Amino acid sequence: MAHQSKYPSLDRQWHKMMFSFFEYLPMQYRQATEREWQIRKMIWSFKDGKSYLNVAWMIANKLHQVFGDDVKNIVFACVPASSADKNELRYKGFASAVCKFSGAINAYEHIRVSGNRLAIHEKFDSKSLQKVQVIEFDKDFFRGKKILVFDDILTKGFSYARFACQLEKIGGEVLGGFFLGKTVVRML
Repeated sequence: MAHQSKYPSLDRQWHKMMFSFFEYLPMQYRQATEREWQIRKMIWSFKDGKSYLNVAWMIANKLHQVFGDDVKNIVFACVPASSADKNELRYKGFASAVCKFSGAINAYEHIRVSGNRLAIHEKFDSKSLQKVQVIEFDKDFFRGKKILVFDDILTKGFSYARFACQLEKIGGEVLGGFFLGKTVVRML
């Protein structure tokens, strides 16, 4: 008998291309190498809306590497941050820069965030939940488009997969996701 997943629509997203640039060691691991601290600080700075141009350049180069000249037909969509203010701080300039450097189509203005998201900060053994967020999509913009999803951290992939499913529900075709960091675990 075949294994039945608890999340068949999410499984479909998890089987697509998922590329992460760095391994991210969470703060539950107090001892980290100098390189792990550099990655942490770079990701934290990015999340705070700082030093995003270097990240944008790196993402744009990878878009060209993966999609070549077809990048001009790819919509670049960021998984929204936990509030409208954080989303604007983190992604408005970044998404614009990625699309300017790569030629991809910027989805930022076609995704609206209101309220505060049910921010599920996933750890491997627990989750913490906060508030509720509503994401509104410009359905006409996304219908029939090829979309590359971006998120800052990939832990288990639920945020990415749920967002990708929403985009496909309104008629987009999600090709996969790029992630600045992928959470790793270390034996304690």
